[in-house]
Amino acid sequence: MQRRTFVSSAVAGAALVAAPMLKAQTLPNGPIRIVVGFPPGGGTDALARVVGQKLSVMWNISVIIDNKAGAAGVIAADYVSKQASDGNTLLMAHINSHALAPSLVPKLGYVVERDFVPIALVGVTPNLLICNEAQPAKTVKDLVELCKKNPGNISFASAGGGSAQHLALEMFKLRAGIDALHVPYKGSGPALIDLIGGQVNYCFETMTSATPHVKSGKAIAIAQTRTKRAKGHPTVPTMDESGFPGFDATTWYGLVGPGKLPQAMAKRMNEDINRVMAMPDVMEKFEQYGAEDGGGSTERFAEFIKMEQAKWAKVIKEAKVTTAG
Repeated sequence: MQRRTFVSSAVAGAALVAAPMLKAQTLPNGPIRIVVGFPPGGGTDALARVVGQKLSVMWNISVIIDNKAGAAGVIAADYVSKQASDGNTLLMAHINSHALAPSLVPKLGYVVERDFVPIALVGVTPNLLICNEAQPAKTVKDLVELCKKNPGNISFASAGGGSAQHLALEMFKLRAGIDALHVPYKGSGPALIDLIGGQVNYCFETMTSATPHVKSGKAIAIAQTRTKRAKGHPTVPTMDESGFPGFDATTWYGLVGPGKLPQAMAKRMNEDINRVMAMPDVMEKFEQYGAEDGGGSTERFAEFIKMEQAKWAKVIKEAKVTTAG
């Protein structure tokens, strides 16, 4: 009897010791890389840095932002899909890599559902239709007229062929019945530099990356592309309000891990990312960037990705969009 009591006590004691160890195992050992598929200066990079800095403090682990630009985010996604599922390498997933590329890229090197584990939706943003100060048309109505008078000559920058910005432009062209010149760049940063410098006329750009330039007066916001106005830009009309009912072309961001990331780790990260996004200073920063409606469970993010894939597959087919367009 005494021996049985001793063994039971020992087992109970071991369980108590193991509990914090099990919790610790739900986080990676060593530094974490959040891979971003665009250059520094864009919206994906900005939000990744906000979240990464907070997680680094919360977890007491170094969190590094690793920019691997190219192919509108697909290169970074392909890279992360092939990394070890130990949590040391994560991806700031993007509408481009996870909702658009499956319908646009013929030989995509990954399958979203198989090769990634959703962790948390970070935010959904409108795109802003913006121009530089030198442009004559500064309303949607005037821009449509300008494009109709100069078919194929009014240039629109994007973060890359097949990007969310490119598709927002294609939707606009279809709805307005206009022809315009698409000028793809390797990310939002360089596209904005040329827009402000006058090398291109207009662009649909993520609110996250466009906001600092709009606030400084270097770029002018004409319209935004969600059907409701973002809190950070209450005076900028929506495309819906500007004569294009139901026009909805968003950009979204979320953290994912490689396909075999343990569910316990994904859940723990999800809980902590939700805590980060509830911090007042993070909420203020996200509001400035127009990033709204993030958070929720891993399951919510997985379902959101499926819905976005279906929505954009239909648009891509109807608009006959290709990455070369």
